[in-house]
Amino acid sequence: MKIKFIEKNKHLNRSDSLTHIFFFTCITITALLVSTHAIARQVNQNSASYFPPRGEWAEKAPDELGIDKNALNKAITFANENEYSGSRDLRIAILKGFEREPFHEILGPTKKRGGPAGLILKDGYIVGKWGDLSRVDMTFSVTKSYLSSLAGLALDKKLIGSFSDRVNEYVWDDTFVGEHNSKIDWHSLLNQSSDWSGSLFGIKDWADRPPSEGGIDQWKYRELYEPDTVMEYNDVRVNVLAYSLLHVFREPLPRVLRTRIMDPIGASTTWRWFGYDDAWVTVDGLKMKSVTGGGHSGGGVFINTYDQARFGLLALHEGTWNNMPILSEDYFRQALRPSNANESYGYMWWLNRGPRKWEKVEDEDIFYAAGFGGNFIVIDKKRNLVIVTRWLEPSKIGELVSLVLQAHD
Repeated sequence: MKIKFIEKNKHLNRSDSLTHIFFFTCITITALLVSTHAIARQVNQNSASYFPPRGEWAEKAPDELGIDKNALNKAITFANENEYSGSRDLRIAILKGFEREPFHEILGPTKKRGGPAGLILKDGYIVGKWGDLSRVDMTFSVTKSYLSSLAGLALDKKLIGSFSDRVNEYVWDDTFVGEHNSKIDWHSLLNQSSDWSGSLFGIKDWADRPPSEGGIDQWKYRELYEPDTVMEYNDVRVNVLAYSLLHVFREPLPRVLRTRIMDPIGASTTWRWFGYDDAWVTVDGLKMKSVTGGGHSGGGVFINTYDQARFGLLALHEGTWNNMPILSEDYFRQALRPSNANESYGYMWWLNRGPRKWEKVEDEDIFYAAGFGGNFIVIDKKRNLVIVTRWLEPSKIGELVSLVLQAHD
């Protein structure tokens, strides 16, 4: 190719020719590097992974994939015997679980739950299961990981330039005005260190999970923390993130999740994502519901265990489904990076390290989504495992994961 180029351009001087040769050589090398990376990622995924078609899911006996069947059954028995102790009437469980919050009330849909349920995937195949896997149930703060994925999608699609951008560049109302709120960027909203101050859909930020000491006056007038310095688990601020992403996508987030993520990975049509009853927002002259990032006042993602596992399998492969890129590796690199404010937390994914590290699980590469009532999606890339468990006593998750890993190792 170089020789032909030089022959066809004899009128160019030697310097010009060398410049063009160098230019085309750089292009060729870059293309080879990109191609090699793509092939390596595809080979790595294809070497040991099955992706279930819509409406199907292949199962394998544990011993086919090197897993001790008896030890795995021990883990499944443990999950069944350690059901979440709260009421199956989730209105009662919610009001009891958050009774310390002043003015707390249920503002969105709820649903009575089922019993313990779960799936264990190895290389994409089902090797263990229990409970009613098709039942649609609330998933509470697991919703946050779905919300995080939409932020990643917005970044991938260049709807957000960078997570370090301030959110007031994208949301033009008074949500991010003022000395403190104007400093908040997407990064601090995603890792729950924004300390956003205000009221959204009638709920004050300070009334959500208030400190164990003090009273309303102290909570209302406390000094605000600089963004990215202190993590505070707070659903109002997570809902501010959902509200902000609604303004970025300019279409309802459940529709974005369905068309860009859940449909491509073959999820069912039974899942739903709700907001509070009065959380209507006008965007481009159209009324749209702003959804919640959790369910402790109602709402959030309602989903069955199979669909939850599909989302976990997507996360296991860092956003690629059967060689189809849905979310970028770059998003997952950022999402799974320990935050300055809390080593155990990334972008609405929990990390098995720092203060929240499970006592009996040493691997710090494990990450997971977690929700009220014992809802978990656990991702173990080292072993190519996904564990989905519903309605497990929350304090028992580390022990359950430990039992599954013992069966594997």
